[in-house]
Amino acid sequence: MNIEIELKAWVADPETLRNTLSTGLSLVSRAFEKEDTYWYPTLLTGSFPPSGIRIRKETDTDAQGGFTRQVWINYKTKELREGIEVNHEREFSVSDGPLFEDLLRRLGFEPGIGKHKQGWAWDYEGITVELAQVAGLGWFVELEILGDNDRPETVAAARTRLLDLLHRLGIDRDKIEPRYYTELLTRPGGALP
Repeated sequence: MNIEIELKAWVADPETLRNTLSTGLSLVSRAFEKEDTYWYPTLLTGSFPPSGIRIRKETDTDAQGGFTRQVWINYKTKELREGIEVNHEREFSVSDGPLFEDLLRRLGFEPGIGKHKQGWAWDYEGITVELAQVAGLGWFVELEILGDNDRPETVAAARTRLLDLLHRLGIDRDKIEPRYYTELLTRPGGALP
């Protein structure tokens, strides 16, 4: 199980930020497109994660034009600590997305909210950086560290690194969005920063 320690922030000028990430930090990037659907049991039980089961259809394109397509299954327990997400994530890939969806239907699950993201990703000193446009919401930068535990000192150290990088990228802390994308996408009237 991975522990995701992450934050996301609204981005007003994605082109400038992309240039900063591509040149200022000398990182190698890859383009991505992610199509997520969240599935929920028709009869919710107290033990089932409220985030549901996420099916992600992902395409990555590297700098040389090579691409990969994968279908990822994910479920997680989510927690917010001082605006930083600390998620216990369980994830695996499947070779046949439609077949897995059929299994979920047979088990009494139904598809719920969907999310479409596309953008670029970089790896920087153990931090995954994504600049993503989320359909219906706008542009975000996501900073994520994968940890092996969620002890307070581990989360505090990761939080410091994430906030330091956010500052280096020229993004103010007041642009951090503590709500989950699914919450923003289901909010009446849209979600503006």
